[in-house]
Amino acid sequence: MERLGTGIGWRPEIADAVERMPGIDWVETVAENVCPGHLPASLLRLRERGVTVVPHGVSLGLGGADRPDPGRLAALAERAEVLGSPLVTEHIAFVRAGGALTATPHLEAGHLLPVPRTRDALDVLCENVRIAQDALPVPLAVENIAALLTWPGEELTEGQFLYELADRTGVRLLIDVANLHTNHVNRAEDPARALAELPLEAVAYVHVAGGFERDGVWHDSHAHPVPRPVLDILTDLASRVRPPGVLLERDENFPAPAELEGELTAIRRAVEAGAVERVKTEVRATAHVLVAHGAGHLPGAPAGSADSTGADAATGDPVGGRPARAARGASGSVAAGGAGEARERVGLAQAALLSALVAGTPVPEGFDRVRIGVQARALAAKRADVVAKVASELPRILGPEYRPAFLGYAQARPMTGGYRHDALSFAEHLLTAGLPGDSAARRELREWWLDRSGPKPRSRRPAHRLARATRRVLLRR
Repeated sequence: MERLGTGIGWRPEIADAVERMPGIDWVETVAENVCPGHLPASLLRLRERGVTVVPHGVSLGLGGADRPDPGRLAALAERAEVLGSPLVTEHIAFVRAGGALTATPHLEAGHLLPVPRTRDALDVLCENVRIAQDALPVPLAVENIAALLTWPGEELTEGQFLYELADRTGVRLLIDVANLHTNHVNRAEDPARALAELPLEAVAYVHVAGGFERDGVWHDSHAHPVPRPVLDILTDLASRVRPPGVLLERDENFPAPAELEGELTAIRRAVEAGAVERVKTEVRATAHVLVAHGAGHLPGAPAGSADSTGADAATGDPVGGRPARAARGASGSVAAGGAGEARERVGLAQAALLSALVAGTPVPEGFDRVRIGVQARALAAKRADVVAKVASELPRILGPEYRPAFLGYAQARPMTGGYRHDALSFAEHLLTAGLPGDSAARRELREWWLDRSGPKPRSRRPAHRLARATRRVLLRR
């Protein structure tokens, strides 16, 4: 795997600062936010300097029940080629559900939602990953996500799920240590166990980000400083394997450049501390093997066999804790016809969950109702935030009324299209209800809606203004 080094997520708000930062080896950009024919000048300058640019997708929904959309795959492939990227990345998540597969209404989450760690979901994910790999011109790496809720009836731990995914498909892994911390707080999962179960040789690079805790729930905000527990998990990972690359993510509430540089320094130190521990472990493992061999304990032992410390004698990598291969055999393949049935089962489960989150339908059996409420509010808040950026005129026209009005609208109207469509539907909803109450604001809102909802713009402003704005919005993890 290519060595990437230390990087930072490129965002338009900090583009100038990123260009001036010392020690930036590479950057990552949200794939959906760049247009191949009109790359931002900042990204072009970085590329000319030899800085690697990696497109990071957020909309494929590889963990969804449907096969990946060919158009979205083609768009991701085009960005990889235009940017000259050595790989592309996406998420182990679903972002939409329903539709023809389940004969239920099509719903968009507007956010990354966790897939159940079941055999059915793994089979579907593996097939989707293979489809994506075949369509992309460069290797694919997939990221573990943060979760606010837990699926009932899960059959695998996170580490086992990722191990089998990589084993069956050869896909690389993007390990987000901030998401491991999130799942530790929200789902009581041990980050050390997840790292011990991972196929460390499959790690492509690592994400580091900040968040905050509220009422015992950790929110992966990408808008706060990186906390010490996340850096400790990074050190633990680096003590097990040398990560090819480590990247700081920040999506909003951007601090001064000096503060970002300070976080990058802390990240480098965490990796260095892990490297020191890794060398110590390797030295101890080598000494143990030599002593044992001298005592005649290992005659004829094959190269690379594990010693009693649980480390591989050839590489020093820990092997204890890796999950046994599935009973299905080395290929992990499912029986003929089983994939379609698995898709239907996964699709129905995901549609029921997403409907409960965004349409107010009953919570599926086995889910924590409190956590479902937390996740539902988080999804609605994200919709309000993104629409406010995609259509910045709306909060200006509505003022303080914007957010409560939008949340009330979202509660009864799930998102079925993109954020541009959501903004137009929200404005139409208000106008139909005779809102806002101020007549001047209502006239301005009506003009805004007419200017963008018709086949042609009513003013000189281009009709595709909102579409461009949508691409610029930073979609969160």
